[in-house]
Amino acid sequence: MDLVVRVVEIKGRCPAYVEGDSFRLRDGYLLESEKPLCMHSLASLMPYYNALNVSPPEAWGLAGRENPKRAYLQCLDPYERTGGGTAVFEISCQD
Repeated sequence: MDLVVRVVEIKGRCPAYVEGDSFRLRDGYLLESEKPLCMHSLASLMPYYNALNVSPPEAWGLAGRENPKRAYLQCLDPYERTGGGTAVFEISCQD
């Protein structure tokens, strides 16, 4: 199963991503991307990527209100305090 991670919102000014950027975790562990990835985003995803391969997002408290089949996370940058940017990610499972 693959996970597709897509940037759906930027709070502040993110130096790495723009809305619509995406990357993929193929076969549960192979990271594929056409552009460089930010370590903050990967750190946010690490606790959940295996879990999302075996259970739906609602089992982990990550389900979206409008689409419970998709999980939502954000990077670790507290943009209000750092002047940086926080990226919000939508994660979907694809067979």
